[in-house]
Amino acid sequence: MNEKQLIEGCRKGNRLAQKELYDTYSRKMMGVCLRYVSDRETAQDILQDGFVKVFTSMGSYAGIGSFEGWMRKIFVNCALEFLRKIDVLRDAVELDYTNEISGHAHSVIAEMSANELMKVVQELPAGFRTIFNMFAIEGFSHKEISEMLSITESTSRSQYTRAKQLLQRKINDLL
Repeated sequence: MNEKQLIEGCRKGNRLAQKELYDTYSRKMMGVCLRYVSDRETAQDILQDGFVKVFTSMGSYAGIGSFEGWMRKIFVNCALEFLRKIDVLRDAVELDYTNEISGHAHSVIAEMSANELMKVVQELPAGFRTIFNMFAIEGFSHKEISEMLSITESTSRSQYTRAKQLLQRKINDLL
């Protein structure tokens, strides 16, 4: 089945279409879930919740834009919903003074594989990892992040900066 047929089949509740959609996208969406939580079992739970929402919300996909992008938003929102429940940002603080990542760290990052970099990102504290993923990987603005997580824009910026600093230290430790 092509993507259009899969979508139509899922809208009609066709189990074969749902299975094929799951088989086609579950690996990519698991990657999204793992960017927000480092525990594989929790990521698997978020993945399952995400697919349930995809299947129940299929009627809201208007066919405009990327279907995979539409799905990705659902999975990001499921991960954020989970993180809000466990209140990962309760200790978030604003920073007035921050350091930039050195040029040396940029060159080390360029030489790292995606899996190596992902492993280092997963080691970040949950709040830092969440903001880092939303800004650096998903492309949300600090304004959007602040609205989605009910924090100030400056808290989003400072958490992102602190995440970059911690990543820099972790990468330098690998040298």
